Amino acid sequence: MMLSTSDIISVRELNIYIKNKFAGDDFLSNLWIRGEISNFINHSSGHLYFTLKDEASKIKGVMFLSNARSLNFMPQNGLKVIARGYVSVFERDGQYQFYAQEILPDGIGQLYLAYEQLKKNLEIEGLFSPERKKPLPQYPQKIGVITSPTGAAIRDIITTIERRYPLVKLVVVPVLVQGTGAAQSIANAIKLINREADIDLIITGRGGGSIEELWAFNEEVVARAIADSRIPIISAVGHETDYTIADFVADVRAATPTAAAEIAVPNSNELSNNIRNFEQRLRLYFIKYIENAKMLMGRLLESVAFKRPEQRIIEEQQRIDALLKRLGREIEVMNKSDRQRLLLLEKQLVALSPYNVLNRGYAIVYNADHEIVSSVKQVKLAAELEVRLRDGRITSVTKSVKED
Repeated sequence: MMLSTSDIISVRELNIYIKNKFAGDDFLSNLWIRGEISNFINHSSGHLYFTLKDEASKIKGVMFLSNARSLNFMPQNGLKVIARGYVSVFERDGQYQFYAQEILPDGIGQLYLAYEQLKKNLEIEGLFSPERKKPLPQYPQKIGVITSPTGAAIRDIITTIERRYPLVKLVVVPVLVQGTGAAQSIANAIKLINREADIDLIITGRGGGSIEELWAFNEEVVARAIADSRIPIISAVGHETDYTIADFVADVRAATPTAAAEIAVPNSNELSNNIRNFEQRLRLYFIKYIENAKMLMGRLLESVAFKRPEQRIIEEQQRIDALLKRLGREIEVMNKSDRQRLLLLEKQLVALSPYNVLNRGYAIVYNADHEIVSSVKQVKLAAELEVRLRDGRITSVTKSVKED
């Protein structure tokens, strides 16, 4: 058998040929398959790589970023899924694989899995933390209500607030609460109200329903809008037992819209009763205060100070006289003591005075500078000296100086 060059193909050409065969098969171009995920890789590029397997076989799979973005849950090993896509050949490896365009959980509800994964991620991020919860205003003046304008929730909220606290003003922002676009509608309304400076509180929610009907309040866009709100938010989705993601992120969760309205405002009847109680207590307090003041005034009027006020003046005058007399005695004693001390000091001063020695025949000699001469070494011949005696002074001139 003779072969020509045109009869020989490359490996790549063979793989392309097989790939085209797969592409021309209508069944392989769009099919659903069921299997368990293994060898799952969430690549940094955003593409998802995995293996789908059952009891008898397996096939490699990939989901590109463009399709992976639409997933509302993250696949994981061991998860049973049903996937829609097509089968084709990866030219480089010559290996056929499944290219997934849509993946849904099999056996575990898709919505429930998405709910659990979002809840876990937001909890790790801290959006459920009690430390970030804002306190509700005790006496709100204006409340924003985000819900359907035609549902029972808005009627329950308006009726309850008008009955409990008619002073408050309501600003209703109508939104979709289920179906396509509902989550974004709710998130936009929260952002819109936050631009109003005079709104004190937000209530958002709806009446009860299935998990599919309530799903808008499990969307991440709603959760983040609630978390970013500067205004406190009450989540009021009408279900008693189950929690939505909005319930966890909101500052306060109410079981129903009616309960949210009861939490949002005080009861005006209770406030009136409290005011009356305070008024009665205040009246009793003042009555008791006045009675005590009267008793004190009565005791003062019965006292000596009011009956004979001059008596107190006389007593004070007597006390002052006694103090003045005592002061005089103290001064006299002090003067006598001081005089005795001065006489003693005077005697000591006289005894120590050098001039007193002159009375016994001694003299004091001064030089020309009026310095006392105490040694012959201080005197020169012909020096002028002054001699101080008891009753006067003598000026003399030195004729000779002799040392002993």
